[in-house]
Amino acid sequence: MTTLHIEILGTGCKKCQQLEANAKAAIATRNLDADIAHITDTMEIVKRGVMKTPALVVDGKVLSQGKVLDPTDIEALLTAGN
Repeated sequence: MTTLHIEILGTGCKKCQQLEANAKAAIATRNLDADIAHITDTMEIVKRGVMKTPALVVDGKVLSQGKVLDPTDIEALLTAGN
């Protein structure tokens, strides 16, 4: 099984924190091998082409931005390719 590299992009607001919590819940529910990082540096976020936070990035690909996905939506995104 390949490890998923998940990043939450956002300045640390409540929505960003909720997206991170939802991502962790989705990972746990699906028992996936993943590491998760929270990127708060505004310049780093902009470099990735993200203009709305929070954003969900998986293996370098921006999957969502500007909204808080619930755990089931994140699960679907994480397992879509499997």
